[in-house]
Amino acid sequence: MKSFQRLQQTILRYTPVSFQNLALSARGYQINRFRYTAHFERRLAELEATANAPIEALHQIQRDRLVERVEWARKNTRVFSNLPPPSTRADPVEAIRETLASIESPQKSQYAERLDDFIGSDLDRSSLIKSNTSGTTGTSLTLWHTPEALAEEYAIAWRMYRSRNVGLKDPRLTFGGNLVIPYEVDSPPFWRFNRYGRQILFSAYHMKPENLGIYVTAIHEMPARWAQGYPSVLFLMARALLDAGRPLPRGRLAGVFTSSERLLASHREIIEAGFNAPVVDRYGTSEFAVSITSCELNRMHVDMEFCIVEVEPIEEDEESVRGSLLVTGLSPDALPFFRYRIGDIGTLSKNPCPCGRPGDVFLGIEGRDDDFVMTPDGRLVGRLDHIFKGQDQVSEAQILQSTKDAITVLLVPRHGYGEDAERGLLAEIHARLGSEIDVRIETTDRIPRDANGKFRAVKSALGHLPQRQNADHAHSGP
Repeated sequence: MKSFQRLQQTILRYTPVSFQNLALSARGYQINRFRYTAHFERRLAELEATANAPIEALHQIQRDRLVERVEWARKNTRVFSNLPPPSTRADPVEAIRETLASIESPQKSQYAERLDDFIGSDLDRSSLIKSNTSGTTGTSLTLWHTPEALAEEYAIAWRMYRSRNVGLKDPRLTFGGNLVIPYEVDSPPFWRFNRYGRQILFSAYHMKPENLGIYVTAIHEMPARWAQGYPSVLFLMARALLDAGRPLPRGRLAGVFTSSERLLASHREIIEAGFNAPVVDRYGTSEFAVSITSCELNRMHVDMEFCIVEVEPIEEDEESVRGSLLVTGLSPDALPFFRYRIGDIGTLSKNPCPCGRPGDVFLGIEGRDDDFVMTPDGRLVGRLDHIFKGQDQVSEAQILQSTKDAITVLLVPRHGYGEDAERGLLAEIHARLGSEIDVRIETTDRIPRDANGKFRAVKSALGHLPQRQNADHAHSGP
């Protein structure tokens, strides 16, 4: 993976834009072949058939898939070899509850320290797909996925897209964290084309004030049916559209799909106004162990065919229970995740959702709420946990900023951390924030949490985005 990233950076730095687009399209072809397999097609059809199934049917699906995962883990993994057999109770809800109650919740550190003991012994390692968690707490975990699990991850996401009248062949705008353009490039275009995937990828690292008008014009001129990306980047773009008095025409996009960060209510309002389309949010993880998607009432529904989500209570009343999330993945993956402590907090409703969709529904999920980093030339850059993705020698890290000319990176080193790891980390930082910003790395035994106990990957005195006060543009445009 790292060798591919180095090759990608070389291509971006030293080749014409037309060749970069060609290389990106070739990569899009390769990715599509991995994701959209025959298993993807079968699973998507099954998921769409159960989208509005009665709650009893959903519980039975959960129970059947949980039994398969537990029996497989008992037989093929060292960590879970001593699990008791799944419950044989007749009632699916009781059986699920009893089965899960017999499983001790593993910690993320256990996966990092004993990864081989979690991977199924019946699997051919050469057929598996290696990845890493995104490092939302500055901690990256190595993962191994089966091709079937990868296909199911995309099937559950595409059920959401298709429910909003978006198809696989519809062109889209993407505002994510990929380094599609080297940081030092200072002239447009600030986007690249994956023509095979019908995707226009906009750089999140070139959105300084003088460039935003170029982005606005490009978005208006490019054909697209939908948009996707990080809420922080989409918010910046939507605010630029509104500040320019040029929100997209109503109906141009079927939807704007957000993921990977916490979607704030104030950001949702601006994104919907700027893009003139409904925002649909999805909560998922690199572990492929959970999927929760929003409905038209902005409540978050558990995709029950894909996972089981428990809440470890912190506070509770007659209407809801709030607490830490324990997730259990139900896909046939190489790493079993049972009652996995994902690190976020959610509020589970005790009542059905008024939208009519059956199943477990959350009133809210409290994920990351990080600041942006401001670069010396005025760019606001969010979602920087990708810096730590694949940095196996770093236990956890946090970025601190008090002036726009410098940042401090606090990190807790793992065994093997040294000069090579530090050089690699600095290269990742400068690739996203530029060479002009001064970076100081400090090692520590522990990174302090906020007063509420939460960990924030980025804390910046400069990166709090002001909310747009004038809402006159909220409903402008045709």
